[in-house]
Amino acid sequence: MLKAVIFDFNGVIINDEDIHQELINEILLGENLRPDAEEYQDLCLGRSDRACLLDILSRRGRMVSDEYLDNLIEAKTTAYRQKIEALKELPIYPELKDFLTHLQQHNLRIGLVTGTVLSEVKFILEKAEILNYFEVIVGGDEIPRSKPEPDGYLLAVQRFNELDNNLQLTPESCLVIEDTPAGIEAAKQAKMQVVGIANTYPYHFMQRLSNWAIDYFSDLDIERVEKSLTS
Repeated sequence: MLKAVIFDFNGVIINDEDIHQELINEILLGENLRPDAEEYQDLCLGRSDRACLLDILSRRGRMVSDEYLDNLIEAKTTAYRQKIEALKELPIYPELKDFLTHLQQHNLRIGLVTGTVLSEVKFILEKAEILNYFEVIVGGDEIPRSKPEPDGYLLAVQRFNELDNNLQLTPESCLVIEDTPAGIEAAKQAKMQVVGIANTYPYHFMQRLSNWAIDYFSDLDIERVEKSLTS
């Protein structure tokens, strides 16, 4: 039985991947390293800033301390806020608010699991006036391992059950909405059903990796998903 829908953040809630890539590139240039678009796609899409930077720097032969990495991430978070504040309009994906309302009308619990740091996520959700829709939010700075590991999704289930002892939520009763291979793999490792939304990768690619594929939130037939999970 479907009980909860859990969203990824970047590429699902907000179309800000270009901003993140630009900021990672600036960090690399500050380290006297040349940015590489293919490397960014392989090591950063769907993953936390820590995992992304650690893997890039390691691949380039740079070993850094946790404190040094913390400083890089903190600087990126500050720069991200400044870029978001400078925008005339938040690049929130169309139909999102209507879709969140639709899920509530189906009495489904709503959560979010991301590699982005928690403060950054809440900053965006508050600014977009949608924070109140999400009962559980797991940020990238709260879990030891980034996607494609399942840690974040499993922690979300635990938090839902801590909020409501009667919910008895299991991974099998969760539906995840993701946009990257790393995120889809994380959800599947957590034993959850996955919808791949074609915001970052093509529809046919999402179709191949996930249980369902959509171009827009309005394409997702929740009633059909519920019947599929109970059959």
